[in-house]
Amino acid sequence: MSDPHLDDYRSTVAAIMARGVEWKFDPTLDRIADLMDLLGRPQDAYPVIHVTGTNGKSSTARMIETLLRERGLRTGLSTSPHLTTMRERIVVDGEPISEEAFVAAYRDVAPYLEMVDAKHERPLSYFETLTAMAYAVFADAPVDVAVIEVGMGGVWDATNVADGTVSVVTPISLDHLRHLGPTIEDIAAEKAGIIKPGAIAVLAQQQLPVAQVLLRRVVEVGATAAREGMEFGVLGRDLAVGGQQLRLQGLHGVYEEIFLPLFGSHQAGNAACALAAVEAFASGAPSRTGGDLSAATRIAAGEDFEGDHGQLDPALVRSAFAKVTSPGRLEIARTGPTVLIDSAHNPAGMSATVNAITEDFGFTRLIGVVAAAGDKDVAGMLEQLEPVLTELIVTRNTSHRSMPPRQLGELAEGIFGAERVHVIDRLDDAIDRAVALAEETGEYQGAGVLITGSVVTAGEARTLLRVEERR
Repeated sequence: MSDPHLDDYRSTVAAIMARGVEWKFDPTLDRIADLMDLLGRPQDAYPVIHVTGTNGKSSTARMIETLLRERGLRTGLSTSPHLTTMRERIVVDGEPISEEAFVAAYRDVAPYLEMVDAKHERPLSYFETLTAMAYAVFADAPVDVAVIEVGMGGVWDATNVADGTVSVVTPISLDHLRHLGPTIEDIAAEKAGIIKPGAIAVLAQQQLPVAQVLLRRVVEVGATAAREGMEFGVLGRDLAVGGQQLRLQGLHGVYEEIFLPLFGSHQAGNAACALAAVEAFASGAPSRTGGDLSAATRIAAGEDFEGDHGQLDPALVRSAFAKVTSPGRLEIARTGPTVLIDSAHNPAGMSATVNAITEDFGFTRLIGVVAAAGDKDVAGMLEQLEPVLTELIVTRNTSHRSMPPRQLGELAEGIFGAERVHVIDRLDDAIDRAVALAEETGEYQGAGVLITGSVVTAGEARTLLRVEERR
């Protein structure tokens, strides 16, 4: 006998997906703005920390949310895309909302979806629908603060109907060129659109052309810039069992002995950005109207400021970072041999992954499993991987965007050589083959498997390896 709650959830997911794939891009906020007006503008019911960039958005957003929650705030978190379940996109107090709550949220907005659809030439999209649901859920909770990750770009992204009191820009590189490009400056200009008048803009280290675009936007709208490497940053970093030990310079103080259970120098940079964002919020980031945050919000955010106008309690910072998780980001799925799952899906992201593997893991034999979308710079990703992989298995995931294995194999052979490349049609079979190849020497300590190429690949690998079931 079927579970009616599960059936309702599945039909709701199907209805949302029927609105069109997430990566279809239509540069307008008209539809989502009309929808939010009909819903009573729930995005204005709480302060927002808005996060954009090319790589590191989800990890940084998760760190920000964990720091806020550790300080006693009720939090909302919206990230995208999801790894295994659509409910991951709407998180309250650190937990995805239940299937029943997800269905209820959709039913609450559904009548208004039809009204907006009737008004516009194109119907509301998949992503616009989920964005509206997230903002409405957070208002109903109600949350003290919402951490919102941009879907794509910034200026025209559906999440940009909210005005962030703090805007975070993680490293920007070339990606989504068809929608945001063709140049790095074009992409930066799109992403800079989340920086609003009077906000504090927390900017990760960027290429010079990107930094110039972002700082120009800060000046134009009267925001305040906090720059990694200038106002905040990583002062020290040491490898540690299960992650890394950090010394961070915040906007209002130095934080010692921070254990971060994630790998790679890029995650240390993400941690510095997250810390600065929460300090900016705690110090009373100005609102979009030019005034301070409300007294209630300032008290909830920690009005005592632990001494220096936004310096956080170091013990709480240490406790929060020790609890951080970022599924599908160099995640250890199993050991003996070590199997890593990583969602890198562009050359810059893959470069960060490769650097972390080289620095943090002592592999003597590493087998790669790659399934990637055909519209990505797959050759650029493979070129990053070539120096660290002993052998490569190319396959596909279930997305129709996934590059066919034979085509991917031909591309890989030109980079790795035919003798190092294996073509396997199914991801589950590819993972089994990779583990077998890693085990061939019998030296489990130095052998490993890296499964990567896209968020979809990472999510499906986590399901196949039953990662969530073991936690």
